[in-house]
Amino acid sequence: MAAEKGIFQRTELLLGTEKMNEIAQKKVIIFGIGGVGSWCAESLIRTGIRHLTIVDSDRVCVTNINRQLLATSQTVGEVKTEVLKKRLLEINPAAEIQALQKIYEPANSDSFELDSYDYIIDAIDSLKNKIDLIRKATRTNAVFFSSMGASRKIDPTRIRVAEFWKVKGCPLGHVVRKNIRKGDLPAKKFMCIYSEELIDNQGSGSSCGTDKCLCPKSKIAKGDPELADHEWCSQKAVINGTVAHITAIFGFTLAGLVIQDIYSKS
Repeated sequence: MAAEKGIFQRTELLLGTEKMNEIAQKKVIIFGIGGVGSWCAESLIRTGIRHLTIVDSDRVCVTNINRQLLATSQTVGEVKTEVLKKRLLEINPAAEIQALQKIYEPANSDSFELDSYDYIIDAIDSLKNKIDLIRKATRTNAVFFSSMGASRKIDPTRIRVAEFWKVKGCPLGHVVRKNIRKGDLPAKKFMCIYSEELIDNQGSGSSCGTDKCLCPKSKIAKGDPELADHEWCSQKAVINGTVAHITAIFGFTLAGLVIQDIYSKS
């Protein structure tokens, strides 16, 4: 498609036609399209990935606007996967985007057919589900990348990439390693994005809710039970402060790891 070729002219100039063809053939799945995963998805599509599956059960909350690509004052209350799919197709209409409004969890992990992907990206918040995905994904032939915690950070120069067992100074990484040792260990090594920085929250209050709030949590309170399975704010044990430049760098770095891996292979 001529229009599509024009979209990627600058990328092809850098990477070459052969690599662009390889990028276009790879199948990628991203679990979690919030502050990290949404930016990762956008970067992959803008770089030439054509086969992308995005997985997230949530709807856009007003508190997402500060850091999530898909969240605006116009998309509050909408299904995240559908909002992001629409945006990605506006970037490249020839892309094949599969949007799954689902929660990844041990009980339904087989439904995602992980073996059918070349790259699996973890941007999940839930500890239990994250650990299960690590175990399952590392037992496939896919290349697997994972995001550790992006909250309570403001310094972009402290963001790092390391193999899972070598991640340092990240509380989430520590907890994941501690819990994963209680069962099956990852079947192979994988790279993670993380930061050693950890600052204290300076503000108070984590709720978006007022009587005029339009987010899913508020709609549940107003008697819209169909949203109950897709609202996470009230289910989190701890809510920490986060900023866009950190989550975006995490997401862009994950996308970069995918493209770099494709580029480096002959």
